[in-house]
This record gives sequence, C-alpha cells and structure tokens, in this order.
Amino acid sequence: MIRFASLGSGSKGNALLVEAEGTRLLVDCGFSPRETARRLERLAVAPESIDAVLVTHEHADHAGGVAAAAARFGWQVYASHGTAAAARLDAALRFDSHTAFAIGALEIHPFPVPHDAREPTQFVFSDGDRRLGVLTDAGAITPHIVAMLAECAALVLECNHDAELLWRGRYPPPLKQRIAGGFGHLENGMAAELLRAIGGKRLKHVVAAHLSEENNRPHLARQALADALGCHADWIAVANQSEGLSWREL
Repeated sequence: MIRFASLGSGSKGNALLVEAEGTRLLVDCGFSPRETARRLERLAVAPESIDAVLVTHEHADHAGGVAAAAARFGWQVYASHGTAAAARLDAALRFDSHTAFAIGALEIHPFPVPHDAREPTQFVFSDGDRRLGVLTDAGAITPHIVAMLAECAALVLECNHDAELLWRGRYPPPLKQRIAGGFGHLENGMAAELLRAIGGKRLKHVVAAHLSEENNRPHLARQALADALGCHADWIAVANQSEGLSWREL
C-alpha cells in the first residue's frame, strides 16, 4: 500500500510525504525545521522517522528548508546533479533524471520537466503494484510527461493559475509572462489537458496542487479537472498552502 499527504502546497512552501511498508520519503521541504515538524505532527509522523527527502528543484519554496531539516532530523537528501549544485546541497546523493532507483520499499522514477530551474525533475513512486505521480512546477506538458504518468493510480497535479485571473491580475507583465511561459507553471486548462491525454480509468485520486493564492481559486481548479475526467468536482482534492492534504491511500 502507498499512502501520501501534503504538508503544504503553494508559493510559501511545499512538502509531500509518501509512504510504503515503513519507508517514508518527503518530496521537497520548503519550510523551516520547526514548521516542518509542526506540520508533520498533524499527520502523526515524527520527523526522525523520515528516511530521505527528494528535491525537485532549487527554488526556495521547494528547497529552502532542505539542508537545515536534513541536518536536524538525519535525513538523506537526493537531487539531480543540476539541482544539487544550484541549491548547494553538497551532501546530496545525485540521481540521473531518466534513471529509476529505489529507497526502501519505494521505487522512484524521476523525469525531467520544463521549468526555469537548473535541472528540475518530478517523480513517479511505485511499490511494485501501484503508482503515484507527482507533477508540479512545469511550464508545459511534454509527450514524456504523459508517458510517465499514464499508468498512475493517483496524481498530485499542479493547477497553479487560472489564465484569465493571471492576465487580469496585479502582477507586473514580466512576472505574468514568466508564470504563463513554457518554463513557468501549469494553468488549470493545461492540467486538464494532461488528464485528457492520459485518461482517467486507473485514477483513484486526483489532487490539485500548487494553487496560486493570487491567481487561482480552488473551485476553478476542481471544475477544470472534473470536466476533463467527467466526474463531480467534489471528487477532486486540493492541497492548499496552510493545511496541505490529509492522508490518501492506494
């Protein structure tokens, strides 16, 4: 069995907890050690019980707390060669962004994504039976992304912004262009297109993640993904910034 939960998702900090048969991994840690411990306590997880943290890329909302938390709680850090260099994670174990590897009971399949970072990756996790896909911080959907996520039973999927809210909003034009560009962030409609591309027959959980508090609304993200899957919007979960997401099981 795989289960997963979010400590928080958004521009102020990100961390996703993945567990299978006693192996516990974090994807990113954008919170201080104290805040990370507080958020883990809500999930009844001791920080010292986590085996490792995998870093998607060097931006502070994903990697800002990694080094301090790893030192305090004894975590091993894993990152791509480019991410380790850009985030100055000198003690990290480097992985190739196209090569699967295992940590305990979990097999990790990294894959590269288009984003304005040194060597950003996202992940598919498998226990040999079920697959959980994680895709945030990507500016476009590539055929390789579709192929990597096609067999997943659960997806944590970026719905960063609503295009209309972004372009009508108060952000300066260069920032809007960065967010909406091919190396920025997925908007609701692009995330929905990904779901259409992979189909929804295998999906048991879909979680909208990394929503902008300024340029998106949970009901807009839910509806876009629900329309793509032909399901009720209430079936789509949302990982938010303050509360994250409670445990989900596969």
